[in-house]
Amino acid sequence: MISNNYFSDNEDLKDHFDSLTDWKEIVDSYEENFADYALYQKTSQEELAYAPGNYEDAIEFYRSTLEAGGDIAGKDVSQVAKQMDEVGLKYKDGKVTFPKEMIDVINKIKSAGLLPYGIHRHYGGIGLPSVVQSMLSESVSRADGGLAITLGCMNLAETVERFGTEEMIHEFVPKMAAGELCGAMALTEPNYGSDLPNLQTKAVKGEDGVWRITGTKRFITHACGFDTMPSIILTLARTGSTTSGARGLSFFLVHSKDIFVASIEKKMGLHCSPTCEVVFENSPGILIGDEGKGLVKYSMAMMNQARLNIAAQAMGIATAAYFEGRKYATERVQFGKTIDQIPAVKKMLDRMEREIAGMRCILYEASRSVDLYRWKEERGRMNGIPEKEIRKDETFKRWEKLASLLTPLSKYYITELANVVASDALQIHGGSGYTEDYDVARIYRDVRITNIYEGTTQLQVVACIGSIVAGMTETGIFREYIKDEMSKFKVSDELKELWSQLETIVSEFAEISGTLREELAFEVVESAARLLVSLLLERSVPRAKVERRAARKTIAQDYVLDSSAILVSNLTKIKGKKKSLATV
Repeated sequence: MISNNYFSDNEDLKDHFDSLTDWKEIVDSYEENFADYALYQKTSQEELAYAPGNYEDAIEFYRSTLEAGGDIAGKDVSQVAKQMDEVGLKYKDGKVTFPKEMIDVINKIKSAGLLPYGIHRHYGGIGLPSVVQSMLSESVSRADGGLAITLGCMNLAETVERFGTEEMIHEFVPKMAAGELCGAMALTEPNYGSDLPNLQTKAVKGEDGVWRITGTKRFITHACGFDTMPSIILTLARTGSTTSGARGLSFFLVHSKDIFVASIEKKMGLHCSPTCEVVFENSPGILIGDEGKGLVKYSMAMMNQARLNIAAQAMGIATAAYFEGRKYATERVQFGKTIDQIPAVKKMLDRMEREIAGMRCILYEASRSVDLYRWKEERGRMNGIPEKEIRKDETFKRWEKLASLLTPLSKYYITELANVVASDALQIHGGSGYTEDYDVARIYRDVRITNIYEGTTQLQVVACIGSIVAGMTETGIFREYIKDEMSKFKVSDELKELWSQLETIVSEFAEISGTLREELAFEVVESAARLLVSLLLERSVPRAKVERRAARKTIAQDYVLDSSAILVSNLTKIKGKKKSLATV
């Protein structure tokens, strides 16, 4: 793979950092008047030593973290990704062995102080807003998607931070920050994949007050831990009756020493990411939060962040595909010229660049929406403010609702387009791309899971459609958000027309009922995503540095043109299906 700093060599990513991101609103939200800096001045609390004391320090800290992460990703991880993939994982008697190359680069990341990027600095983490976490995850995923998942699992402390007791937080989260514990999510069962309300793993509270869990979970990433590092497994189990549905499920923390890893999956890609089948047999568990809220509150909160992480992972893999495809095209000579000069290939490269720019816009907008509500909740908890008081805040409620839409929307959109970009990259390589001699083959295999796990595209559509239809009403929050963002720059006539097309699509769809409504939901969600990304690309043009504006304007114009064709097609499908149904 290309050896370089995967942050500094990516002009579009740097655009987002240097000029497209409103750092004041992000820093205001995350740092809350630089409260950690002020606390450090009073207490000299070691964990807060690097807390920034002003905007300039905060932005410089974020930049230096991304540059350090990009350097290790592009010069270390990327250079052993092929070897890691070829060696893969070994399983024997419940134990999983990892490639030495993977252990070495994880230790390098740990030594650089970058491992706990998603953990709050109060508990020994780095302390990064969601936007910066997504940028870092993208860079690492570009080097190797499987290793990025490992780092994500090591940062899987959010649920404990948000919903655990103080005792639980202080027992487990600092150990994760120190690289002493990994994390895993145990939701799926062999007979219940996405059908979580009907899962059967059972938790029973004994006379000694200890909950004990029995059942089997499947597709559990890093339930085995990593190398010598055990995992804490965040487990969804039934505490109510078998007919109590979602309300009968609770959330538990289970140590990996108390479960048995029965096997690991032999997968098409991500060969260094252990996907485990896990057996619980009277395994002791610690209840997280309130009984009966495991799915409706805690699992959903955890899955929303996980979906954003997968969107960032797919973003990184797609970026790798584009860079590798472009490199090959500028070096491969056919018919007396490099193939990037052949119009058909140039068209593919231009489309890949355009789609990646759009994907990056929606990823960081979804991350922004998380930043603008989540930290208010976490800071409030640290300061002893009751949750119900925090939830009265109108700004909090607005961004929480938008995050609940933008997170699944970005997960669907980015993972689907990442598969297209990887396919195009392989096509540019021709027959060579179908061999394992080139990294694009591994990239193509690795990206394929992203629109499946943490909720398939079809489930993301289900998660989005209600918020889009309700959000497009006269007082709807999605309409309000779009209009507000459009008011911040001079909108092109083409984007105005696209907005009008979306309004018509949603209006036509709202009149549909029954199974046809479910059948056509994708067309509505795709249309909303294309409108949103078109808006974000146009919004980026006046914000960009002068020398980058012309390039961004061209990308935005071409993207809006593509989107218009897609929305016209979707409207035609919806009207046609309605007409066919009416004549039956």
